[in-house]
Amino acid sequence: MPRRFRKSSATVPPGYFAWEATGLRWLGEAGGDAVVPVLDVGPTHLELPYLAEGPPSVRAAEDLGRALARIHGAGADAFGAPPAGWDGDGWLGPLSEPLPLRLGSWPAWGVFAAEARVLPLARTGRERGVFGPEQVAVLERLARTLAAGTHDTDDPPARLHGDLWAGNVLWTPAGAVVVDPAAHGGHREADLAMLAVFGAPSLPRLLAAYDEVAPLASGWRERVLLHQVHPLLVHAVLFGGSYVPRAVDAAAHYA
Repeated sequence: MPRRFRKSSATVPPGYFAWEATGLRWLGEAGGDAVVPVLDVGPTHLELPYLAEGPPSVRAAEDLGRALARIHGAGADAFGAPPAGWDGDGWLGPLSEPLPLRLGSWPAWGVFAAEARVLPLARTGRERGVFGPEQVAVLERLARTLAAGTHDTDDPPARLHGDLWAGNVLWTPAGAVVVDPAAHGGHREADLAMLAVFGAPSLPRLLAAYDEVAPLASGWRERVLLHQVHPLLVHAVLFGGSYVPRAVDAAAHYA
């Protein structure tokens, strides 16, 4: 029998592993081998194939860029939409402390980002004592700017991985495979920007391959930091420290 990897916890919120499995299947419809398949799921576990590690390669990075373009292009029903087969909100963050991830249906990316991403984390950070009044004011100002559509583009809702930091890309002898999603409908630049938060191998080649399949909108480089605001806020709420000024400074840049 092929080796399996079992991800388990008895303390996650009810439905957590079903949420992750639903997201993987939704992404896999378009991403094929670039998305880890689900072998089994239960209330307290998720079973996946065991993936042997291999060194990152330029070719694997380029193949992943093309796969991400296909996944994003498969689309979603709306900005903020859950993966097909899932109802309600989801979660984002480490298995030890997943944060609620608001889902639903918004008519444009900016209002979705404001109401479902920036403001909920501003409230949570304030309640936890992470953000002071002045920092919350910056985040609220960004939310107003986003909701006004100032930073919207013509990109339709994309099928996002939603937690695509470098650690959620596994490099195997057969290529790169994505794991641990928080899948939803969003702006495709968000996944790409998150890869840059901690630096994915051969990222320029990955982005070039992506752009060949699905050309990015004008000015996307200037929006990388904008799309990093949400993951930086998540890290600020969970871990504090230098993530707090980093997140607030990024928000202020676009507020």
